[in-house]
Amino acid sequence: MASADVLSQSEIDELLAALSTGTVSAEEIAIEESKKKIKTYNFRRPDKFSKDQIRTLYMLHENFARLLNTYLSAHLRTMVHVNVVSVDQLTYEEFIRSMASPTVISVFQMRPLQGSALLEINHEIAFAIIDRLAGGSGSPLNKNRALTDIEQTIISRITNKALDSFKEAWKQVIDITPKLDTIETNPQFTQIVPPNDMVVIIAFQAKIMNTEGTITFAIPYLVLEPIMSKLTTTFWVSAATGRQERIRQDELIQKRIERTKIPLSVNLGHTNITVRELMGLVVGDVLVLDKKHSSDLDIVVGKREKFKCKPGLVNNKLAVQITSVASEEEDGNG
Repeated sequence: MASADVLSQSEIDELLAALSTGTVSAEEIAIEESKKKIKTYNFRRPDKFSKDQIRTLYMLHENFARLLNTYLSAHLRTMVHVNVVSVDQLTYEEFIRSMASPTVISVFQMRPLQGSALLEINHEIAFAIIDRLAGGSGSPLNKNRALTDIEQTIISRITNKALDSFKEAWKQVIDITPKLDTIETNPQFTQIVPPNDMVVIIAFQAKIMNTEGTITFAIPYLVLEPIMSKLTTTFWVSAATGRQERIRQDELIQKRIERTKIPLSVNLGHTNITVRELMGLVVGDVLVLDKKHSSDLDIVVGKREKFKCKPGLVNNKLAVQITSVASEEEDGNG
C-alpha cells in the first residue's frame, strides 16, 4: 500500500532538478517543512482502522496464507502459492463495484462476532481449482459463467476448508467459529452492510500452476468493532507470549502429575470373622473369601475402585492383568 506522503521517483527527480537549477532553494523547502501540515479528511469515508490495526491484520492473514497454501498444495497435488498483497479499508459500495461479475463470493459468519463477512475467490482461481479436482491440469475457463450445482458443491467444500485455516489464524486474537451461509456469483446480491459502511479488505495473490488470480476477504468494521482493542501489535505479541507461557505451565503441571505417586491396591475379596476367630488364627489356616477363583478382582486407586483384573504370575512374581475399567457406579462417581 502506497502512502500519499511518499514521493514517486518522477517527483524526486523533479525536486532534484529544481534544486540544481535554483528554481527551488533548500531554505524554501525548510520553511515549507516547518509550516503546519494540513491533511484533508473525508467525512463520508472516515478511516476506521489505525495503521497498527492494519499491520496486525496483515500479519494475521500472512499466517492464514501459509495454512491455505499448505492445504491447497496437498489437496490439489500441485504447486500453489498464496501471498498477502494488501490490507486496505474501503466503503462497502466501493468494494462491491471493484468486483467482476460473475465471480465466486462466499458469505460467512464469524461467531461469536455479530454480522457477516465475505470471501471472494476470483473466477480464474475458482475454475482452476475445479478443473484440477476434476482431473485436469488446473486451467481456467476461457469464458465467464456462473457455477453449476456440482461446481458450487466443490467450491463449498474448498471454502469450508479455507475457513478452517481462517479460524486457526484468528485464534491468536479471538476464538471464532466461521460458518458458511451461502455462495453467490453476482456481487449485487451480497448486501451484508449499508453501502457507506467501512470494510477492511485483505487481498491475496494466488497462483495454481500457470493460473493467477486473487482471493479476497471483506470484513465489515461493525463485525470487528467489539475486538478492535485486540487488533494491535502489542496485544498480539503479549497474547502469543501468554499462550506460550500457559503451554509451558500446562507441560510443567503434566510432568509433575506424571511423577506423583498414588496408592494402588488389589482386593482379593472380603470375609467376616469374629474377634475370637481372629485371635486364634495360625499359619496354615484358610479363610474363605466372597470371590470365586474365576471372578475378576478389584483394583483400588486411592479409595476408589477403578479397574477389574485377573491374578497371575510374571517372572515368578505375583501380578494382575487389567481386564476392564470400572463403571462410574462402581468407582463412586455415579
